[in-house]
Amino acid sequence: MGRLKDKRILITGSASGIGRAAARLFAKEGAVLTLCDRDQSNNLALANELNSAGSKAQAIETDVGQPDDMQNAINAAVDLYGGLDVLYNNAGGATKQDGSVTDIDLDEFWRTIRVDLFGTVLGCRFAIPHLVKAGGGSIINTTSIRAMIGTEGADAYTSAKGGVATLTRALALQWASSNIRINAIAPGVILTDRVRAMLPLDDPVRVKTPLGPSEPEDVAPLALYLASDESQQMTGMILPLDGGASAV
Repeated sequence: MGRLKDKRILITGSASGIGRAAARLFAKEGAVLTLCDRDQSNNLALANELNSAGSKAQAIETDVGQPDDMQNAINAAVDLYGGLDVLYNNAGGATKQDGSVTDIDLDEFWRTIRVDLFGTVLGCRFAIPHLVKAGGGSIINTTSIRAMIGTEGADAYTSAKGGVATLTRALALQWASSNIRINAIAPGVILTDRVRAMLPLDDPVRVKTPLGPSEPEDVAPLALYLASDESQQMTGMILPLDGGASAV
């Protein structure tokens, strides 16, 4: 234990998938955690699991697309732990209702933008002042391989994640002087429970992934690196973890 010893970290989308895998790994490395998710039942179960193992974690029911929810969650993290060192904007995802820009229901488009892009904006908006007070820190955003290569069938998700990638670069430039580094992970096909249920075997990204799909536990070590001081000279980077899909 020790790569994240006593680092105060807030993770969104923590109740399942990549967020849950990251929370478990971060806890083993000594972080103190604020876990944010709409699924408070599974979020609380994760917090109890981590606390029972000797870590420190609090669970806060949070809709990342609601400004009051995000501000309250970040304030709660600061109130409990005395500050914030790392924000991991992990929450997001597409649904089966996503599709072509000519056909997609506009309510679905705005839902995706609200969660995936606006949620990231809100996390950064409310966390950055606390990172400044802490003397610096790390923000880890979540974009997607779909923001880096041309794909079809998820134009709302592609739009949102493209925005996250560009936002990451812009904020990295603006806040480097405050010793805040801001990077993004671009996952490919990650076999979370949700993705297993919705992604067809012939999905074009899945088919074109040389190493095959990844597991949530494959993403967590990259997030750990970006949260740790080992990445202190990295900012504005978009880092694919996609089984080689972006190289095809």
